[in-house]
Amino acid sequence: MMNDAIRSIEPTRLWSHFTDLNAVPRASKKEEQVIQFIVDFAKSLDLPYVVDDIGNVIIKKPASAGMESKQTVVLQSHLDMVHQKNADTDFDFSTEGIKMVIDEDWVRAEGTTLGADNGIGVATIMAVLSSSDIKHPPLEALFTIDEETGMTGALGLKGGLLEATIMLNLDTEDDDELTIGCAGGVDVTAVGKYVQIDTPNNTVGYKLTIKGLNGGHSGMDIHKGLGNANKLMNRVLLECTKNAKVYVSKVDGGGLRNAIPRESFAIIAVNNSEDKMFKSTIENIRVTLKNEHGYTDSDLDLSLESIETPEQIISPDFLHGLLRSIYACPNGIYRMTPEIADLVQTSNNLARVLVEDGSYEILCLTRSSVDSEKEDLAQAITSTFELIGAEVSFDGSYPGWTPKPSAPIIKMMSDLYVEMFDEQPHVNACHAGLECGILGTNYPAMDMISFGPNIRGAHSPDERVQISSVQKYWKYFLNVLERIPERT
Repeated sequence: MMNDAIRSIEPTRLWSHFTDLNAVPRASKKEEQVIQFIVDFAKSLDLPYVVDDIGNVIIKKPASAGMESKQTVVLQSHLDMVHQKNADTDFDFSTEGIKMVIDEDWVRAEGTTLGADNGIGVATIMAVLSSSDIKHPPLEALFTIDEETGMTGALGLKGGLLEATIMLNLDTEDDDELTIGCAGGVDVTAVGKYVQIDTPNNTVGYKLTIKGLNGGHSGMDIHKGLGNANKLMNRVLLECTKNAKVYVSKVDGGGLRNAIPRESFAIIAVNNSEDKMFKSTIENIRVTLKNEHGYTDSDLDLSLESIETPEQIISPDFLHGLLRSIYACPNGIYRMTPEIADLVQTSNNLARVLVEDGSYEILCLTRSSVDSEKEDLAQAITSTFELIGAEVSFDGSYPGWTPKPSAPIIKMMSDLYVEMFDEQPHVNACHAGLECGILGTNYPAMDMISFGPNIRGAHSPDERVQISSVQKYWKYFLNVLERIPERT
């Protein structure tokens, strides 16, 4: 089997656990199978474990010989992964294991997300728990659920379950970074109803498709200027309806809130007499978009397919307001952090647009390291969609993680990095949402730091993890465990 080759990569114990993990379906909010997988793993090692009320799993392991006087450390990663696939990939995440391949110095999946986010972290923890020769302090392994769609696992973790004074979060994506702070976020949802009318006579039907965008992580990649399929489709539709008698029946774009949308589809009808003008408009827009996004999204494609004319369309009055509201909705960077160079402070991802059968749903993920600014941007988005009568709600709000740059664990790990690799690590905060900020609300005395290997394209089918970087990360991780300070 293709995944057997993955097990032979060094460090073999980590990659073997990753392969086992990737055979288990683990979509956010559907983690029953992977929770049982981790429980069975703990039982096989005869290690004490607990599954809390929300589904987080905690496994404890005593210190290795000679390390008993060290501070207790939490090793933390999340069990769920983003389930995304290319439109032309035939794959069932609920029943199939991820099909992995080695591509030079990278491991990737065939047409789907890989699950390196955060499966490499989970596999790292499993490798330590199952070892008999790795030096380590007393350990508490915390496997949280539902990080990707609301962080409800971290939000639901109660105080008093953990005794550790240090947490190592293994969920970042650059091996030269030590992350000590992150942004918070809130889900913004706009829903409503609209009137449908019969499609006018003498029209032809088309399916309009935007695809080939790179997509990516709506926190870590938001500064890259990547194309957003929902924004681009909305632009195309507005331009078409201004220049010809074009009617829209359905719009379906994007997916998960934390993924920059890569594809969007629209079902439309065009007046026969204006068909030629319409096609000319589409071709002009296609060239424009290719020129604008040639650097960031070189495979962007805008295509047109003849289909049966839809029976009903969105009423023109409502469509007028809808397209302009989506146009006005903030997307991408809202504000940079004044105190830290090149760090996004506040952003929004217009993640999902679904308009069909008289109902619409628009999903955003608004992020900021400043809670008041996060709330302000969410209110701006609310105002945009309330103008067309939408009901707007906020869910899953979580706090940012305030850095503690003077914490001893940060100095130790920075110094160790210099010693091992002869260069300074980038000690920073990130715009992604990490669970540390939430976990810190119930464990405020715990010092936290996050690190990991090079992962690219997370939350998209382009996701891949670098083999040589995992080897570097693993070596560093083992040395960190040996250098954990003594209890005071």
